[in-house]
Amino acid sequence: MTVVIGFEGSANKIGVGIIRDGEVLSNPRRTYITPPGQGFMPSDTARHHRAVILTVLKEALEEAGLKPADIDCVAYTKGPGMGAPLVTVAIVARTVAQLWGKPLLGVNHCIGHIEMGRLITKASNPTVLYVSGGNTQVIAYSERRYRIFGETIDIAVGNCLDRFARVIKISNDPSPGYNIEQMAKTGTQYVELPYTVKGMDVSFSGILSYIEETVFAMLVEITERAMAHCSSQEVLIVGGVGCNLRLQEMMGVMCEERGAKLFATDDRFCIDNGAMIAQAGWEMFQSGQVTELEDSWITQR
Repeated sequence: MTVVIGFEGSANKIGVGIIRDGEVLSNPRRTYITPPGQGFMPSDTARHHRAVILTVLKEALEEAGLKPADIDCVAYTKGPGMGAPLVTVAIVARTVAQLWGKPLLGVNHCIGHIEMGRLITKASNPTVLYVSGGNTQVIAYSERRYRIFGETIDIAVGNCLDRFARVIKISNDPSPGYNIEQMAKTGTQYVELPYTVKGMDVSFSGILSYIEETVFAMLVEITERAMAHCSSQEVLIVGGVGCNLRLQEMMGVMCEERGAKLFATDDRFCIDNGAMIAQAGWEMFQSGQVTELEDSWITQR
């Protein structure tokens, strides 16, 4: 049996997760939360991660009931993400791998989300809507690669929601998007906004008011187009915005009309976490991949 520990810290979440052959043994995390109206700066976020990462690592090992000798591989988020937080996590992962004498694996953050979603939901070959603070993409597996069929041409949907929350001073605890969702549940008036779908891509940069219904409808449209192109009967929603129940509801209606099936996870696994990096690392390690120390850099893109 193969045990992989994963370190995630590409944005304001710092997490350490342990996977053993598809079983999540532990997955603790911490969130850097700023006051209402403020975003999180890279340097401050990295400082937060440095302050808590060893505590989270200890929690992960204790929760899993494992010792360093039980770990077979150390995986970490190579990117994309914010530079300073990524570097913080990469340094710890490199150090741990050398101290424990274990192979190291740099993992693509986006693939981590997808592989975690596939593991938890058991979706076999879905069209994936990946929606988070930094990414908005429609992805499908074709000819032995994950391929992007559509994406945002400016800001990500999560960033759009976060900026809207900052403008009207919505709390960042536990997250701006969650608080917007709760407020939207009590709304009674739909305000029409620019609906900007350009082919298979979307644009969010001009929308900063009463936005949830419109941006989610845009995402459902381009996801349905990708499904038609790939002859897919499954949709998997991943990323932090993916645990929004309204988005899941709207996507579910589309899937039902097509006779397709919707897969989604809750906030344990759709929000950035260490287990998703461990799972993608497990897949890579099983196929014989490792990252040499001199190649264990990070990339923001």
